[in-house]
Amino acid sequence: MVGICLGLLALALSNIGAVLPAQAAQNALTPINDWGENPSKLELQIYAPTKIATKPAIILALHFCGGTGPVYAQTTKYNTLADTKGFVVLYPSSKKDNNCWDVATTKTLTHGGGGDSTGLANMIKWAIAKYNADPAKVFVTGSSSGCMMSNVMAATYPELFAAVSCYSGVAAGCLAGSPGSSPQSADPTCASGKNVKTGAQWATQLRAMYPGYNGSYPRIQTWHGEADNFVNYPNLAEQLKQWSAVLDVPFTKNNTNTPQSGYTQLVYGDGTKLVGYSAKGVGHTVPAHEDADLKWFGL
Repeated sequence: MVGICLGLLALALSNIGAVLPAQAAQNALTPINDWGENPSKLELQIYAPTKIATKPAIILALHFCGGTGPVYAQTTKYNTLADTKGFVVLYPSSKKDNNCWDVATTKTLTHGGGGDSTGLANMIKWAIAKYNADPAKVFVTGSSSGCMMSNVMAATYPELFAAVSCYSGVAAGCLAGSPGSSPQSADPTCASGKNVKTGAQWATQLRAMYPGYNGSYPRIQTWHGEADNFVNYPNLAEQLKQWSAVLDVPFTKNNTNTPQSGYTQLVYGDGTKLVGYSAKGVGHTVPAHEDADLKWFGL
């Protein structure tokens, strides 16, 4: 497991050289030291383009295990798109448990519980105020551990987010009670795809993360590789069962070779609240499809 995690980080770092020339023309990331309550001592850097839109959108971009916010910024295209669209990107970093997001403890799996989710939510609130952002245009994305945390954020702070698009994660609460969230510390049942529940059971678990909440939940788009043997492919079905029940949208159809050859789009309801993407032959992780993310976000 250690080798796999370090291998993913090495792969990400190896990509930095390929994108540095494009990034060099952009603004640098800016570290933020105080955005409010930060109980788990997260770090934050932001990307604000030179021309910020009036009432801009905010994207929270969450790194994989072994990564950092700056590494995720260099291995995705969100900054380039921000220069065109005028939105602001938040790149937080987790420095605990092999730089994985905490998706296992009661603190983070509870609204206002004092875990990673609380710190991330406060980043969003700070950014909305700082940039006079549109609170109806706040989104979250991430890969692997970052996708796991994206699902958790949608469950614990649904009022903050309009939509989620993330890659190679698990259902919110899948790792609840695990001794850790990293490949080295976690109970392997979840990542191996063996934590199987009904949609109703997953929905009950999710709603318990924010007791008494009666508002709407964000639109969900989730991607997974069929050849993923690290966060195993059955986790896609568990995420889709969970959100299908929460959003009350049944499965309706598959669209093959969408958005590209070998990918199948799984459509729920009319496709405006929940879709999945199953990537044939793709392992861990599905590469970020930033243009598709922005389309899903309505940007």
